[in-house]
Amino acid sequence: MSALDDAALAMVQEAFTAARSGQTGVLRGLLERGVPTDVCNEKGDSLLMLGSYHGHADVVRLLLARGADPELSNARGQTPLQGVAFKGELAMASLLLEGGARVDGGGGDGKTPLMFAAMFDRVPMMDLLLSHGADPKRVDAAGTGVSALARGMGALKAVALLERLDARAA
Repeated sequence: MSALDDAALAMVQEAFTAARSGQTGVLRGLLERGVPTDVCNEKGDSLLMLGSYHGHADVVRLLLARGADPELSNARGQTPLQGVAFKGELAMASLLLEGGARVDGGGGDGKTPLMFAAMFDRVPMMDLLLSHGADPKRVDAAGTGVSALARGMGALKAVALLERLDARAA
């Protein structure tokens, strides 16, 4: 490996660390020096995935302003919005939605952010996603719906919310 390759690799590694730890100024400088906005690590996690998953709003704003793809999936097929839906990070979800993340965007298994929120009983996240137009009737690639996924995980509050939605629709 040449010295230039070593230097480039070191910059990229520093960018991952900056995104993960919320060092917005460091990340801005690295982007200005040529680190690609949508670079991914060995797990397929983008800078946006790392920044949002670890709750760093300024990092997320910076990356979205510089054109980061909010739909870029990692090696597990998860998008940043799915990751924060799983965690229940409302502020991050709002930023990603404002930045162009698709509310019903899904990975290879077809699970949507609403499905992740429901499975882990994240009712406030479900409310946010539903208010942005998430479809509670979607099914994943295996044909399993949101309610069934929530029931399977014992997410009783999520199931109750979905039952109330069904009752209103009837």
